[in-house]
Amino acid sequence: MTFTEPPGNLWFAMHDVWVAGADMTRIGRLREPLPDLMAVAAHAALRGADCERPDAIVVATMNPEEFLGDGNFASNVATHMGFADVPAIRVETATSSGAAAFYAGFAQVAAGLARTVLVVGGEKMTHLPTPKVSELIGRSIDPYERSYGTTMPAFAALVTRALMSRHGVGEREIAQVAVKNHAHGARNPLAHFRDEITLDDVLGSRMVADPLRLFHCCPISDGAAAVVLTADRTSVRVSGIGQGTDVLAIRHRDVLTSFRATQTAAAAAFAMAGFEPARVDVAEIHDAFAPFELISLEDTGLFPPGKAGAATLDGETALDGRLPVNPSGGLKARGHPLAATGLAQIVECVWQLTGCVPRRQVSCSVALAQSIGGPGTNNWVTLLEAR
Repeated sequence: MTFTEPPGNLWFAMHDVWVAGADMTRIGRLREPLPDLMAVAAHAALRGADCERPDAIVVATMNPEEFLGDGNFASNVATHMGFADVPAIRVETATSSGAAAFYAGFAQVAAGLARTVLVVGGEKMTHLPTPKVSELIGRSIDPYERSYGTTMPAFAALVTRALMSRHGVGEREIAQVAVKNHAHGARNPLAHFRDEITLDDVLGSRMVADPLRLFHCCPISDGAAAVVLTADRTSVRVSGIGQGTDVLAIRHRDVLTSFRATQTAAAAAFAMAGFEPARVDVAEIHDAFAPFELISLEDTGLFPPGKAGAATLDGETALDGRLPVNPSGGLKARGHPLAATGLAQIVECVWQLTGCVPRRQVSCSVALAQSIGGPGTNNWVTLLEAR
């Protein structure tokens, strides 16, 4: 896959954008209220950036009105953090809201509208029954298809069945994604799941939506993550960022075995960065369901079409492999607090690039984070580079 710059040299007038601080809370079933979790992550990132007060704040939450009963959430969180006088906005693109918020903060700095922007995302879900959480998340699916009972696991199952039947991806290749990411999560003290699992564990777990089993699916999680972006040079630069979109209705898509939105986002990110996927040393990939990691590795150009499954089974994406993928444990093991996830991926990339995670550290100078919004309708790819 070749990525080229779009016409017009649109990025030549942009300011460079750097990451000054990055931090996150533990992910899992947490007692603290969401504003507290977001404040903890935000102030930790600000301390890392040696910044007392940002010029602007971007907040990411997917659906606090339903999950928590709270609205006007940007002002709510900014006030709770002690920054009521700092301009704050809220960004939402379903499950990719954290990555979208990062883009909004990036754009403010790149355009010269702000010199330092705090981006913070979080979600609190575990206090609700699982069926209610699934119903709320499922509202990001096309209403007509939802009326026929389509849920997010059901959508993922359709994709998985197509991947297996049309591309010959085996159940062991898909299951190995979960095994690998649990092995990585076991090295992450902030992860929701820190126990290793086996292929037999995955393939023997209860069925959720045929052919997906429980251990193919990410957990419902609470947590928050934050990043401080700045116009001042630091050790990590945002090299490229791209957004891609697709039709909401699954029935209107040409294929189920790839996500056009990821391909578009990757093309834009690599064009902005001015280099090819071969430069990427480590990746955080959206694996809400295990087969999504295999699809996304190919959609981003990190692996050729049809090769990600075998590469995963052969250990190429493990910590000691050619291209470590989801060293944090991914959504599968680190956890998936919706709007925090896209930022948690970026936090992990920053920590990898700056050598802050000794138990799972890999050698890297370029990192990629990829986030999926809803049923693959609002996806993001972000490239970070150690400088």
